[in-house]
Amino acid sequence: MRKLLYLTLSLALLAVITRYALWTHDRPGAHYLSDLRIELAVDQGVPADHGNLLAIQPELFPTDYQSPERLHRKLAAYLQQARDKGLVNAKTIVVLPEHIGTWLMVSGEKNELYQAVSLKEAMNWLAVSNPLPFLKALISAKGSSRLADAHLRMKAKKMAKEYQVLFGGLAREFQVTLVAGSIILPEPSVSQGSLQIGSGALYNSSLVFGSDGLPIGQPQRQLYPTHAESGYVRGDAGQGVQVVDTPAGRLGVLIGSDSWYPDNYRQLNDQGAQLVAVPAFVMGRDGWERPWRGFKSITTPSEVSLKPEETSEGDAWHRLTLTARPPSSQASAGVSVFLRGQFWDQRSSGQSFINSHGQTFADQGTTGARLLNLWL
Repeated sequence: MRKLLYLTLSLALLAVITRYALWTHDRPGAHYLSDLRIELAVDQGVPADHGNLLAIQPELFPTDYQSPERLHRKLAAYLQQARDKGLVNAKTIVVLPEHIGTWLMVSGEKNELYQAVSLKEAMNWLAVSNPLPFLKALISAKGSSRLADAHLRMKAKKMAKEYQVLFGGLAREFQVTLVAGSIILPEPSVSQGSLQIGSGALYNSSLVFGSDGLPIGQPQRQLYPTHAESGYVRGDAGQGVQVVDTPAGRLGVLIGSDSWYPDNYRQLNDQGAQLVAVPAFVMGRDGWERPWRGFKSITTPSEVSLKPEETSEGDAWHRLTLTARPPSSQASAGVSVFLRGQFWDQRSSGQSFINSHGQTFADQGTTGARLLNLWL
């Protein structure tokens, strides 16, 4: 009798495990509707043969990441509308926002994840839908926020591949130079024209793609991660900032609040940077209007006199971002572009802006996708 009971329980357990394994591999498609419209919010300067900086401030949602093909459809629609307006040419530098690649972590998941009410619930679905990769990533996780590290690390190889195929493909398709926002990956590097990952710490990094679809230079790692990300994302202040050559001039990339540090502009000046791209991200529906809480890293530059709570988050971005503001920045132009949209219960804010010869031209809209263009 006892043997029969053990056999019955074993068969039942095997059936449960088999059913769970089959469930984790089931990825049914879902009905998908997305707004492909984008508004030209800023068009500054006069068309010439020097190229242009074109910021794309997208409005994105979890379902846009259900597959790379869906995200491509939306971003390509934005670029096509820019092309129809005469804003795309061989010397165009397109700049996308921070973390546009990071959300590839939820690509190809089950419908329950996209239908979740909160970000926490969505991450729970991500883990239970990928049990073995998640456990493997959790074992090798770094930093104090091991759970967040594991969520990002578990699909890093796939994320890196999709990031290059998607954004390199867009650069080649529209024959532009493309600053592909940023993506969080473990020790990213470029080898023989391919984005690779390592097994060490996570870095928030940006890659520039040329019109041939291939990376230009190495990934630019964020130097000073935010407090919220410091438990799982490592800064790489030792790497410094790099400058790459583009058809429109020498370009530097500063990720997020790295654009607040005067020393980063000195490094760009030393390398002859003519243009600066700032992929950025501000969390919270009213995050742009809230009081500025101070520098988001441990390090506060001695040259900065702005005090926490002294102004709004948006005003602080305008005052601290020094692109094209001599003598701090010797670049002729710069653009800061923010990710907009809602990821479960977390809504992003931020209003993109352009700097040119000491002047700021900003988007005043609060919803919807935006184009900001500066003729060089």
